[in-house]
Formats: sequence, C-alpha cells, structure tokens
Amino acid sequence: MDKFSIQNIQKINSLKSELEFEKASSLFLQLRVLEKKDESYRPIRNHLRNLISDYEKKHWADEGRITDNQIRESDLAEALVQAENEFYNKRKELIKNKLKETGLNQNDLAKILGHRKGYMSELINGLRPFSKEDLVVINRLFKIKLEDLIPTFIKQERASHIKRTLETLSNNKIRFTKKDFDLKMA
Repeated sequence: MDKFSIQNIQKINSLKSELEFEKASSLFLQLRVLEKKDESYRPIRNHLRNLISDYEKKHWADEGRITDNQIRESDLAEALVQAENEFYNKRKELIKNKLKETGLNQNDLAKILGHRKGYMSELINGLRPFSKEDLVVINRLFKIKLEDLIPTFIKQERASHIKRTLETLSNNKIRFTKKDFDLKMA
C-alpha cells in the first residue's frame, strides 16, 4: 500500500527523504481544495503541515549545511512528484471526459464500482489508489487504454537495484533507454 495514500498519512511519524517531503508537500496542496468541501481532511492536512515543517527545520533551515547533492536530490524528487501528478491529472481528465461522453457522472461510476461518493472522489483525484479490478472495469467501460489508467512508476530504490544488477550480469543482453530506469519514475 502506498505510504502517501490518504488512509496512511496519519501513520507517518516523519519524512525520511526529499521524495517523501515533495510528496507530502504536493498532497498538502491537493487537500486544500478538498478540505474546503469536507472538514474531515483538516486533521490529515494539519498532520502533513507538521511533517513538512519538521523536515524543513531539520534539513533546510541552515543554509550553510545545504549541499549540492541535497539540491540535486530535491530537484529529482520534485521532478518525480511532478510526473506523478501529471499522470494522475491526465487520468482524471480522461475518466471525466468519458463520463461526460457517456452521460454519466462520478456518482454513477461510484455506484458501478461499488464505492461511496467520497471514496470515488479520492480515487479520481489520485489520493487513493484504484484497485486493479476498478481500472480494468474503467478500461472496459470507457475504452481508455490501460497504460493511461495504471501508473507505471518504479520506486527509486527498485530502479537503482535493477540498473545495478543488470550492469553486473555478464550475459545480459537487455538494453534499456535512459527513460526505462533513469529514476525519473516514483
């Protein structure tokens, strides 16, 4: 389960990397809009605010201790989160457009998938992960390509491991482009 899924936020005690910091910051901004409609998001948003503040104090408060490597890591994390957000926004727009084309709305889709209205909103907005089955149903209902519905991001640690391992294999005939495992995927 995704650590930054809406249902897991309160379980996070601290942010441990620039990537987590960027994800928390992005989610904090996303929840601003939802909090205006539903106050139940306020404690989650407050928790994120505290996590972000603590991380900034620990890692960014002393300008003299900020390293070039830290800045590079921050830039990479920002790019990763931006790519994720772009994917989720594109998926949301594709689903919304197909709903409109078919004369359905988000509540209708919630009923079809067996979800409550608020939960459906969190799924559509990328705050909770869709189940694989939900995405297959959406694919079949609306003929949206699976690659536009299923995120293909690979976590940094996993991409690094794969890249290092492939480099050590002597009979390796696998060739990948920079895009395949360049850590530009979350």
